[in-house]
Order: sequence, then structure tokens, then C-alpha cells
Amino acid sequence: MDVIERRSVLALAMVYLFRMLGLFLIMPVISVAADGLDGADAALIGAAIGIYGFTQASLQIPMGMLSDKLGRKRVILFGLLLFALGSIICAHADSITTLIIGRAVQGAGAIASTLMALLSDVTKEQNRTKAMAMVGISIGASFMLSLILGPILFQWVGLAGLFYLSFAFSVVGMGLIVWAVPNVTEHTFKRDTTPSLVALKDVLRNGRLRFLNISVFLLHGSLTALFVAIPSLLIHRYGLSLGQHSILYLLVMGAAFVLMLPLVIAAEAKGLMKHVLTIVITIIGLATVAMEWASNVWLFGVTVCLFFVAFNTLEATLPSVVSKLAPVGYRGTAMGVFSTHQFMGAFVGGAGGGWLLQHTSMTMLFSIIGGIWLLWALVSAWQPAPKQVTSMAFSVVAHTEDDVQQLTEEIMAIQGVEDMQIFMDEQTAYLKVDKKQLDKAALQRIVPHVK
Repeated sequence: MDVIERRSVLALAMVYLFRMLGLFLIMPVISVAADGLDGADAALIGAAIGIYGFTQASLQIPMGMLSDKLGRKRVILFGLLLFALGSIICAHADSITTLIIGRAVQGAGAIASTLMALLSDVTKEQNRTKAMAMVGISIGASFMLSLILGPILFQWVGLAGLFYLSFAFSVVGMGLIVWAVPNVTEHTFKRDTTPSLVALKDVLRNGRLRFLNISVFLLHGSLTALFVAIPSLLIHRYGLSLGQHSILYLLVMGAAFVLMLPLVIAAEAKGLMKHVLTIVITIIGLATVAMEWASNVWLFGVTVCLFFVAFNTLEATLPSVVSKLAPVGYRGTAMGVFSTHQFMGAFVGGAGGGWLLQHTSMTMLFSIIGGIWLLWALVSAWQPAPKQVTSMAFSVVAHTEDDVQQLTEEIMAIQGVEDMQIFMDEQTAYLKVDKKQLDKAALQRIVPHVK
């Protein structure tokens, strides 16, 4: 990457980090902190945790498409402004209803797809995968930081203070967009980062992608559902103050990060993706069921650690599998549908987990979540193993259909090229290749700038 690309990608990754941190900071404390709000009960607190996911899921793809007409920065700044407004509403909430409205407004600033489109605008094709990886790291870091910092910050500034921090994060994000990211005068449609309505039907009909979409739906649904219960459980059953929650989460997340690395390596480098997915899905089910029966805080910490080993592994590997299985040239659409399921899972998990806790029991909540995952492990075991392929995109010169046909035949004849499409409107070729088998020299003879 050149200097401008590095600056732009770092700025966009920081916008992601601050925005997601603002959303997640309340997760480890809200089930306790919202008890004092008028009308609060477990069901409504769960809705407050997850409602942002509903507005995110509903608006992220439309806002991404709107940015093609109005401009990326305008849509992103508008989304951050909505996020700031929602944060202020939440900070001044004296009832659970007002808190739910504020959280919904926060989620309405659905800028994920627009940020990815802007990322595409400011990076070259050969650098886009690295740029997306940096953004993915920032999202994961925001969640880990929120669990560790949320309880500590809550003790210092209270629930309103956490939302004022979210407001400040959105203002910082606006500054980064305005001053750190270069102005792009021409927005080019890139199918590897931007959803396409033309491809939507093919993506939704793909059974293997559907498995991954449901998996991420369940993953984030389980997370929000569990955090309706876990903070109260730590206080009332194990006698931990909120400040001690941060210490537990620090130990748990640190251990989980280390333990998930061999699993990710086995999945990606050793070609054991199917086996790893089935194993970690089973671990989530068993760990969730075991949470309810942990006799002391250390055993509970072990079960939560196992949950996050599996959670982090799925967070790291599922997007990779989506990229491998997406119809060639339509990765942006596949990832948009995947993200929509992720956000909708957060909504359903929060609302459903709160309802279960309100109307049944904590035992039932843990048992249902664990049971669903154990059943899903059986489904996973029947899934075919994904091929070890990598997506590539690069610029080409193709002015006529004959040019496209000739170039397609030449590239498809290269060893290691599994599939490809050339889109004349983008002057871009999208490939799926087996990197271990790819004859890179032959590819570079046809397209010299490919690295």
C-alpha cells in the first residue's frame, strides 16, 4: 500500500472500531444498569440490547446503494450523525422505552456496507484483501475491549456516561472521515465489496451460503441472549462486583484468543475447515449448557472461555468460507447478506433471550441456546468441505464481448484457476484460484500487474 492507502485504511478501521465500541460498551452492564429505568423487565432489557441489530440489518444494504448516488462520505457522515443522536437519546433515557428508541436510532446509522464501498474506492484491487482484514481486526478488537472496559467505565461514569462516550466516538469518527480519508470524486461499483441486486437471488438460493448465514445468525443471537443473563448471574450467584467482571473477561478473552489460534490455523492452513466448524459448533452447545451448572466462578469462567474460543474461531473463519463459496464476482453481495443475518441475529437473540428470561428461567435460556447449537452441529457434520480457493480481482482491458471471451479462455486455461467472470462495466476480472496449484507466472504473462 502507498501512504494514502495506508492512511485511509487505518482511518476507516478506526471508524469501525469506535462505532462498534460505542454499540458494544453497554452489553456487559446493561442488564444490571437498566433495572432502575421505568418499565424495565428482562424482556425489554433484552430488546434494548439487540434492537440496534434490527435497524442495522434493515438499512445497511439500502444505505450502501444510496451512497452510489449521494456519495460515500455524505452517507457515512449521516449515519454517524444518527449514531450520535441515538447516543444522546440513550444518555437522557429515564425509561426502558426511551432507551430502546435510542438504541434503534443508533443502529439506524447503518454504515457498514458504505464503509466497505469507500474502502474499495480508496484501495487498489491487489490491496483490498489486506484492507478488509485490517477492518475485520478492528471489529474484533472493539468487542474484546467493550467486555473489558465496559464494567470499569460504568463504575466511573454510569450508564449515561457510556452513551456520552458513544457520542464522542461518533464525533471522532466524523473527523476521521472528513480529514483523514481522501475525497473520492468518482465512485466505482466494485462487486467484491458492494452488494448487487442482480446477484441477490443467486446468493439467497445458495444452500451452502445459507448454512453460513444461519450460523452467524445463531452466533450473534446467542451472544446477545447470553448477555441478558450473564452480568446478573455473576453478581447474584457468584458475588462479583461489576469491576471484577472486567478482570474475569480479561482473563477469559485473553485465554480464548490464544486457544482459538490453533483452530484457525488448522481450518485455514491445514484444510480442515469443515472439521473445525463442526467441532467449535459442538463446543458452543456444550459450553452454553454447562454455564448453568457451574458450581463456582472458576468453572463458570472456564465454560465462558470455551464459548469464546468457539465464538472467536467462527468469527474468524465464517467470513473466509463465505468468500470461498460466494458466486464468483459476487462476494460483496454474499458478504452483505451474511452481515444482515449477523445483525438480525443480534436483535432476535436480545429480544428472545430477554423474553425467555422473563417468562421461563435462566436454566431454560441456557438449555435452549445450547440445544440449538448441538442440533446445528449435526447439520454442520453433513455439510460438504469447502474447497481451498482464494478470491482475486484485477483490472483488465476488455472493450467488446470478443475481448471478454478471448481473455476468459486464456485465463481459464491457466493451472489453478477454478472459476472467473469479467465485467465490462468495471473493466475487472474476478477469479477463484487454488493458490497451491496456481501458475502465477502464466497469469502474469496475461495480466502483468497481478501480484
